Amino acid sequence: MNLWYILLQAKFKPMLPYCVYILFSERDSLLYIGFSSNLEERIKNHLAGKTKSTSYRLPLKLIFAEYYLFKEDALKREGYFKTTAGKKAIRLMLTNTLEKLGYKIKYENLGIVNIDEKD
Repeated sequence: MNLWYILLQAKFKPMLPYCVYILFSERDSLLYIGFSSNLEERIKNHLAGKTKSTSYRLPLKLIFAEYYLFKEDALKREGYFKTTAGKKAIRLMLTNTLEKLGYKIKYENLGIVNIDEKD
């Protein structure tokens, strides 16, 4: 993580406690969408292989995060990203990032793993 990200997270975390995030798996070149009220701890668990849904997909990179004031809004956004329209939106928003990382599109699910695991 870069310094700007750490400073930004420290400044806004108390104000915006809920997060929707996207991880890129360097193993299978697919994405994982998640929700957390503590992104730093959640990422540590992912990277340590303590999260069942991503433990076999290491290494992972955090490529996107959005913060929300209310849990319901964050969960709604996470749910949206797991829909066909949401997956298309992710591909549009992160076109350059996904291209540079070698993202694979799986046409049956548009290349995004749908796991409903929460913190």
